Amino acid sequence: MGAGIMEPTASVTDESTTRAHLDRLNDAYRSLLIGACPSQSAADVALLISSAVRGLLTDHKPRSPGICNGSWVDVTCLSLTLLQRITSNLTSRSLSSPVTWYCEDILTLSFRRQALMSHIIDLFQNEDQVVSHLAAKAVSACVFHQLHQSGTFSPVWLQKYVQVFSCSHHGPELDSCLWSLTEVLKRLLKGPHHADILGELLAAFDTSLSALCSKFLPEERTAGAQCLMEATSTAGLLMDLLEVLTASSLIGGAGVCLRSQRITIIHSSALLTTVSCSPQYFVKKRALLLLKRAVLQKAGEDWASAAVLSTGLRYENFHSDMNMLAHGVLTVVAAGWLQTVQVKSASYFGGTKRIGGEEDHKPDCVMLRAASLLLLKSMELHIQAARATAGVDGASEVNGYLQRLWGFLRRCSVQLTEVTHPCCWVSLLFGDQDDDMIEAAKALFSIFLHHRRCSELGDHSVLEEACACGSNPHCHFLLLLQTISFDHSILLDFLISTETCFLEYFVRYLKYLRGDWQGFVAACKTISSHNSPLSLQHSGPGAGNMLKVTCKGGSDQVVVSSSVHPTGGILQVGTINLVGYDSSDQSDPENMEVSEEEPGPSVCERNGCRAVDVKQEIRGPPIPRRPKQCFSAVSEPNSPLQRRQDGPAVVQIEQPSPCPTMSGQLGCETSARAVLCMSQLREVVTRLHAKKLFPYNPCSLIQLLAQVDNYF
Repeated sequence: MGAGIMEPTASVTDESTTRAHLDRLNDAYRSLLIGACPSQSAADVALLISSAVRGLLTDHKPRSPGICNGSWVDVTCLSLTLLQRITSNLTSRSLSSPVTWYCEDILTLSFRRQALMSHIIDLFQNEDQVVSHLAAKAVSACVFHQLHQSGTFSPVWLQKYVQVFSCSHHGPELDSCLWSLTEVLKRLLKGPHHADILGELLAAFDTSLSALCSKFLPEERTAGAQCLMEATSTAGLLMDLLEVLTASSLIGGAGVCLRSQRITIIHSSALLTTVSCSPQYFVKKRALLLLKRAVLQKAGEDWASAAVLSTGLRYENFHSDMNMLAHGVLTVVAAGWLQTVQVKSASYFGGTKRIGGEEDHKPDCVMLRAASLLLLKSMELHIQAARATAGVDGASEVNGYLQRLWGFLRRCSVQLTEVTHPCCWVSLLFGDQDDDMIEAAKALFSIFLHHRRCSELGDHSVLEEACACGSNPHCHFLLLLQTISFDHSILLDFLISTETCFLEYFVRYLKYLRGDWQGFVAACKTISSHNSPLSLQHSGPGAGNMLKVTCKGGSDQVVVSSSVHPTGGILQVGTINLVGYDSSDQSDPENMEVSEEEPGPSVCERNGCRAVDVKQEIRGPPIPRRPKQCFSAVSEPNSPLQRRQDGPAVVQIEQPSPCPTMSGQLGCETSARAVLCMSQLREVVTRLHAKKLFPYNPCSLIQLLAQVDNYF
């Protein structure tokens, strides 16, 4: 042992001894920060860390305000931070060989000879929250390093955690164990090669985690459940762990899923009860977001590796579990659950803003979006599971759920109360969240098709009824285009994005549009009559292929101009930056092509809508060209846009007598913008595909877009 290192005794509180420990730990920490070996031996540093941890267990002298003020608690905090730094550096392999051997010696001496793991876990019970949290971080780093290096984990760590989970008493120890295990699982999910290790770790905790959640999330409310609802920190940590467990179920492949990975589904009714009954708004919100991500199959999307979560393979009983979750949601909604969901004012940094005036009426849109998507996606899953259901009762049931949702939104939002056209609520609520907006539109499209199949009404009556309950797909698509100012470059971004399911939604809608053009024209007039005249302009420095639309309600003419730049670059639309692939200088054509024979169950499940053959999703004969009804003269030399290298291209579209009324005129203008937007999209996708810069085969998508042009 190194000279001057003392085992913890009754004199550990002596100021000179404490200062000596701090100086030695500081020297070791600063040396490792610059990538050098400390002046002390590895054995000395290991004994310093062990002495600090054990000394605090025998002497709980409180920490005074300030940093490194000489108390033994500060020594312990620094030793735990040093231990975390050592293990993190070893895991990242960022050290030179001599420093790596030095750090490995410290860990070997600390955990094999000093049995440090058990003592650090005992610090979870410390009343000082800083000490407790630093101990949890150190344990997480050490466990992950061992898993990363050897694929094994400490039996002492496993035994201690299982014991804590079995006791199920909320408090600092349980909170630290929940946070620490969640952190380890998250780090495993972030890596693409940890599936086997993750499975072994979850199997070891399966029984204890299932028992823990059964106590805190029972089917019926008990004293234990009420305690969890009141313990905000424990409840939040448990929700975090449940999301990690749910995310882990998405990467296990087609095998059997552990019970602990299905806890969110199994205890979904208890989570729904938590949303409506918990006295803590944070707990309500966290539980609702967990259910939303579970039903959307997006658990862990904020931190997990996209390559890990997008395998497309699901465990054996996945679909039955999703149907069970959807059935549970629909059951409670039918019983009035939405009336019990509390929605407070919008939250800001520092808490909920309550100043007065109009701000007081702004609802928490995160809650509104989560509740809406939870119900809509549950309806979609329920419809997919019962496609054979038909008859008036099915249509009435669908309308009933949508009317409940519409009533919930009107009750919670002043802005939505003023909406005269129910279909507008999707764009108003989801306008600033692209992924959620597309999910809502896709779910509502499935709901509409089911309603049309079950209803005995004609096409026109079905669309009118759909507008009454806010589910007309034509309205949703047009409102989506209005939200992005009819800019085809944003649609292009959606098509190549990994963050939305726009490809699947867009293809399904275009296929439907082929057979219901009159419904589309009617929706254009409806949307125009409910909106004030538009003046939408997008321009910016360095922008390429910018769309500039000016619509004046009292004029007979729509002028659409597009500034064309031959080189690629960044397309700036408002605050959205899109990459322009006009040249291959800024894009890599490698790994962007996909075989047309790639199998897969659906568009979205194949690599998250990134690498699919759209041809498999499009069927049906081409639609014959029909006379253009709204426009008598269109300047179109070679393309939907008249392109000129020496200036902006201008398309002038005149409106003659077929649209005599103001609403009819605006309807024709709306349809003109929509068709022009899709025509521009077809052109740019065709150009990218010709240069082999598009990430999947878009030939059939181009064909569908061309059919829209022909129909118009």
